[in-house]
Amino acid sequence: MMSHTEEDKEPTPQSHNAPAQRSSRSLLAVPTPIKQLFDIFPLLTYPVNDLPQRAPQDRNKHVLYIFTSEDGALKGLPSYNPACLKWQAYLKFSKIDFRIASANNHASPSGALPFILPASPEPYKHIQPVPSGKLQRWAMNNSKKAVEEPGDLRYEAYLSLLDHRIRRAWLYCIYLSHNSTSIAEPLYILPSSGNPFVRLTIARELRTAAEKELLKFSPVINASTLYSQAEEAFAALETLLDKDDWFFGAPGPGLFDASVFAYTHLLLDEGLGKGWLDTRLRDALMSRKRLTSHRNRILSTYFPGQS
Repeated sequence: MMSHTEEDKEPTPQSHNAPAQRSSRSLLAVPTPIKQLFDIFPLLTYPVNDLPQRAPQDRNKHVLYIFTSEDGALKGLPSYNPACLKWQAYLKFSKIDFRIASANNHASPSGALPFILPASPEPYKHIQPVPSGKLQRWAMNNSKKAVEEPGDLRYEAYLSLLDHRIRRAWLYCIYLSHNSTSIAEPLYILPSSGNPFVRLTIARELRTAAEKELLKFSPVINASTLYSQAEEAFAALETLLDKDDWFFGAPGPGLFDASVFAYTHLLLDEGLGKGWLDTRLRDALMSRKRLTSHRNRILSTYFPGQS
């Protein structure tokens, strides 16, 4: 069985309230009066973030914290974030009874969404949240019949297409292209604060984080290259799926199917945010009829009423 162990994390702004951490060496370099001030009021290392204040007191059901709107949480809509949507879909494939709640990365104990707060018969008993890096194992341990990933030798190679080529094109498409104002802004920036200066700062940080991630792979960010590589990846995934309902000929959808759906669903959602201005990545997918059918199959089966 293949396992996804790395925690998914979209580019996110840094917390404006995060405590600083400094070494004794840096303190020796500052003027004596300032050092004396730090001696009186030493810097503290704070523990991980607490759970969101609106964490439910009714703990009879597992709660998956994801990027979604309050209305989306009430209706159980697919998350607008691919890292969150992957696990939302996978938990549904695993037939785990859960509900979703709106959150952001700063509300997560690990600093990244999604995470799940397991159900508990004792509402005030502290239960350790499960971060995304441990969600697959948790789901397998808490479902009546674990969803096993295929042992196909090609699995990791095709997974890399999603984790690298398609993800990089997605980052550019959402945060650096014209879609930054029509998709990233209404979904990630405007809901975060009503203060225009805070919004401007968050927008700049999101853009910088996306650029930093893309520059890990190339000294120059070239949109045409990113989109071309993603188009090749979609073609390879289409060939892999062939005429099967699920990837690798599995009898039912697994984590790989959820990983593909996380991108294909959002790209095919013409109403995402305020709509698509740069459609190049979306157009590259729309010509792939088998991938489109795969997305629609999951949407109609596991998110009824959303298709």
